[in-house]
Amino acid sequence: MKKLFAKIVFAVAGFTGVAVAQQDPQFTQFMFNKLIYNPGYAGTSGGICGVAQYRKQWMGFEGAPTSMAIAGDMRLTNLPLGVGMNIITDKIGPMTTNIVRFAGSFNKKIGQGTFGLGLDLGILQKKITSVWVVPEPLLTDIRIPGSGGSVPGPNGTVLSAFTNPDLNKTTIDVGFGAFYQIPGKFYVGISSTHLPAQQIKAGALGFQVSRHYYLMTGYTMQLNKWSKLTPNVLYKTDGKANSLDANLTFLWSDLIWIGGTYRLDDATAILAGIQGKAGVGHSISWKAGFSYDLTTPKLKTYSKGSGEFIMGVCFTPKVSKPTTYRSDRFLD
Repeated sequence: MKKLFAKIVFAVAGFTGVAVAQQDPQFTQFMFNKLIYNPGYAGTSGGICGVAQYRKQWMGFEGAPTSMAIAGDMRLTNLPLGVGMNIITDKIGPMTTNIVRFAGSFNKKIGQGTFGLGLDLGILQKKITSVWVVPEPLLTDIRIPGSGGSVPGPNGTVLSAFTNPDLNKTTIDVGFGAFYQIPGKFYVGISSTHLPAQQIKAGALGFQVSRHYYLMTGYTMQLNKWSKLTPNVLYKTDGKANSLDANLTFLWSDLIWIGGTYRLDDATAILAGIQGKAGVGHSISWKAGFSYDLTTPKLKTYSKGSGEFIMGVCFTPKVSKPTTYRSDRFLD
């Protein structure tokens, strides 16, 4: 099992001295945590909102991907600006990625919705430790963390022992995005993360940070008095690997939602959740959801699937004068 997972890690990370692959964590309930993909989203909902998301992928594998994302955003009072912050942790086998970013977005009212043009700035930390299982035939490899008593040399000779340090480097992280939404009705956004796309190196081991691109959109249809249907789409690429998530969510009585997601050539998922309102004039809204990815046939023998939890809360500031602005922040 460990050797199989190690081979998967190598395939995903692309270790050839410098690792190059699609690196941002994967979330099935992407439509509920848009700030981690697009800084232009900050402030466009009009509320003070926070979301926490946790994902355990390929349950049954030791060292399988585990991801967590926490995000919060708000619009500044009497200013056309939104601000936000997100914290992301992603761990797979020996590799851990930690990201902290602060977002700022210029908000402009256009038609029924709000357009946001944003930039985020923060740090990215990459750690790769020597605690892992190396798959055959790479019994020893001086390009990975760890040490060895000896390595074979030319003509049957034995070279001296090697010791490579763990990779533990921090670098700057920058992202950019444009986002437009009519809360509770429609949204569309395009963005890019890791704009510097720099190489992180420690000794013989290097990691190439890839620039990522995202396109996301969704539209809510009012089927009748009690129910709504929302298709959501997320396309992501790093220029080498591409991924497309297509989701359909059904909301009943503004209370309970169920849905399904298809990830092209990868997985299908089911999701469900509940939401509600509280506070004076329903000024506070909250939601909690769960999704379960059905394992692809190639991994079905080894993995039980992938589980993901999400919780969110929004506070809507009191409007001092009559307005036609409407915000439904459950599926925005």
